[in-house]
Amino acid sequence: MGRARPSMQRLIRERRRQGFVGRVAERAAFRANFDLPPEDERHRFLFHVHGNTGVGKTFLVRQLEQIAQERGALTAYVDEAVGSVPEAMAALSTQFARQGHRFKELDRMLAAHRERRHAAESAAVAMLDPEPGPEASSASSPSPAPSAGSMAVARAGLVGLGLVPGVGAFAGAIDPAQLAQGADRVRAAISARLGNAEDVQLVLAPERVLTPVLLKELTEVCGEAPWTVLFFDTYERTGPFLDGWLHDVMTTDRHGDLPANVVVVTAGQRPFDTARWGGLADFVTDLPLSPFTESEARGLLADKGVVAEPVVEEVLRLTGGLPVLVSTLAQARPADPDDVGDPSATAVERFLKWEQDPVRRAVALACALPRRLDADVFRAAVECAEEEAEELFAWLRELPFVSDRGDRLQYHDVVRAPMLRLQRLRSPRGWEERHQRLAEVFAQWRAEAEDGRDAEELWADERWRELRLAESYHLLCAGSRTALPSVLRDFVDACDVGDVTAQRWAQALVEAGDDAALQAVGQWGRDLSEALVEGERGMFAALGMLLNRAGLDEQAQAWARTVRGEVLLDSGAYEQALVEFEWATALDPELVRAYRGRAFTHSGLDDFDAAIAELDRMLVLQPYDGWTFSLRGEYLRIVGRDAEAIADLDRGIELEPSREFAWASRGATRLRMGHLDEALTDLNRALDLKSDYVWALARRARVWRARGDTVRQFADLDHALATQPDWAWGLCERGDAHRAVGRHGEALADYDRALELDTAYASAYASRGALLRELERPEEALADLDKAVELRPEYAWALGHRAAVHLRLGAFEQALADAGRALALSPGDTWIRDVHGRVTEAAQAQHTE
Repeated sequence: MGRARPSMQRLIRERRRQGFVGRVAERAAFRANFDLPPEDERHRFLFHVHGNTGVGKTFLVRQLEQIAQERGALTAYVDEAVGSVPEAMAALSTQFARQGHRFKELDRMLAAHRERRHAAESAAVAMLDPEPGPEASSASSPSPAPSAGSMAVARAGLVGLGLVPGVGAFAGAIDPAQLAQGADRVRAAISARLGNAEDVQLVLAPERVLTPVLLKELTEVCGEAPWTVLFFDTYERTGPFLDGWLHDVMTTDRHGDLPANVVVVTAGQRPFDTARWGGLADFVTDLPLSPFTESEARGLLADKGVVAEPVVEEVLRLTGGLPVLVSTLAQARPADPDDVGDPSATAVERFLKWEQDPVRRAVALACALPRRLDADVFRAAVECAEEEAEELFAWLRELPFVSDRGDRLQYHDVVRAPMLRLQRLRSPRGWEERHQRLAEVFAQWRAEAEDGRDAEELWADERWRELRLAESYHLLCAGSRTALPSVLRDFVDACDVGDVTAQRWAQALVEAGDDAALQAVGQWGRDLSEALVEGERGMFAALGMLLNRAGLDEQAQAWARTVRGEVLLDSGAYEQALVEFEWATALDPELVRAYRGRAFTHSGLDDFDAAIAELDRMLVLQPYDGWTFSLRGEYLRIVGRDAEAIADLDRGIELEPSREFAWASRGATRLRMGHLDEALTDLNRALDLKSDYVWALARRARVWRARGDTVRQFADLDHALATQPDWAWGLCERGDAHRAVGRHGEALADYDRALELDTAYASAYASRGALLRELERPEEALADLDKAVELRPEYAWALGHRAAVHLRLGAFEQALADAGRALALSPGDTWIRDVHGRVTEAAQAQHTE
């Protein structure tokens, strides 16, 4: 006999114990999905809950989580407490660990990511690694200098570590294809500074490294439970960085396999992005939420025993059907609202009125003041004995309008706003005093976190930033006259950290303005938030607002101009960036960061003499900075002032002997001077410090070439390209090495790949054209050499080869023109003189005939 079915009474009691009325269809659809195996076409892998604030999205998500757990599922919940994909992975790992499933390898990799990211940010200034410029060439090995556009793009990413060049402000200043391809050069430069390839990927593309690890360990967990359900709440905030990643994880095999018994639930204010998810409707269940209907609201109230019609009508009037308020008022089970119809009554007074304990009423109001709170913030907001604090904090966590995020609590906006308004209007002086006290507590915690660190290091510390932001919010609410100017000045530092941090500062202004009825503060926040929507372009505009309207002092203006200039520099808008940096130094002649920006900008414009002059000024202000000496030495190398370069690099190494960049640059300089033994010693030292330093490997390969050691030459080039496989310059360099020893197929493959990565790479076109000429494919050779000369009109080596191809095709006039131009550009090059002689002789012979 089959198992006996439960009685109707039992089912009703179980449903009533769930304490949730309404959203019947949504819960039923989710529950029924567990009855369908993943192979069933009716099974859905993704549920998306969406609707306006207050409609009960989080409440429903928590109910769905309970349903999943009842079906034996392992669950994990993520909300806006995370600010990136790695943080989301960390939250998932933590919650699975609480359920007895540790993701050991993922935790290890996440720890490494945080460590490498901090190291990379701290050393970002030292990561400049200019591509080598034109050098002495020969028939067998042209100087594979990248195009000017690619050089510019490569340098554009120096200030914004981890940013893809060209995404943001003034991206149109450089061709979009060049912008995308230039990211390879930024990655190569960072690889040379940071360490091995995995470290670079952990910083620049952590999702690529971490996601396969997550999926592998998730697969093991999924084999031990019938279902695993991942919940991503407040998706309107997390979606911008999670949505693309989640789409990749669920619909592509880019990161590995996702077990079929995983169900994903997302919840946010907006519907799914149809451009991304529209083609996957058969795998997604859309759950749009609206406020409760009157029937649903009455059902919830009746379930809580609230049936008196005057009370029900008052609840419906006050809540507008918003589930969070209906639930809050229903939980107190009011029986006789004696002030029904009182026009001065507010929703806050209603649900606090039904809490009879005056201490708890006061605690509920006091704890609405912080934007979010943990046990420490609770004690700062509520003055009571320790034993009582623990009991009250436990009570507060159970309130239906308080969201328990595990490590912190947060009031629902719909409830918190009227609570704040009530306190501000009831006692303006008490309001200011309580916010001032909270500001002082956060200021004390912030000071303790500073521990003698400098400003740049502090702003890189997320914990310190959060304390600073909380302090600022409460100072604004307290009405401090100095708060708004201080917060606006901090906004510049927030922009320097990045777009996400800037958004948080702007949002704090919005919230303080709304919560404290400070129109000017709120307007600042809204204006800045609106500007920041456009990413880097928005950051540029937001900083412009501060400069035009905030009344910053000269020093603050100089700093804002500097950060604004770096935004422009990141996007390759060099001329505009230079204006900002020059303005900054005019306002503050001792602002070293502005001179550094000017140096980078001039180098991006290929004006290395001007860049050197800026570094001269930096060394006046900081005469013992080894990095500046080393960078000036590299720039001197690029412009051919080798003796001066050696002197600066010597000094840079003396001051900072662990900087591999300086050793590599000095080695490259000595190589050009013909000092092969000394060059090899320096490059070996650079590679001792960073074994995967691809630029040093390529330079050492040139030393081996000069010594005739092709085995070691190829070993170094192969090592460099194994570390950075998409390095166009390295591929072209190896292609030249293959061509020199007659490996034409391998050479052609390297040139083709280099040009896939950088379609504006003149040297790669020239090298491939020369190879095709040797292979007796003159028409193809001519097309490549035409492109090389189009990109670099004064490219003597390419002109010489094109002259030879024209001669092969019998185009004597074109051959003479190209040979003459090549000789004028490089009169000392014996190979070009030889080509010119052969072309001239052939042309004269043709004329004689």
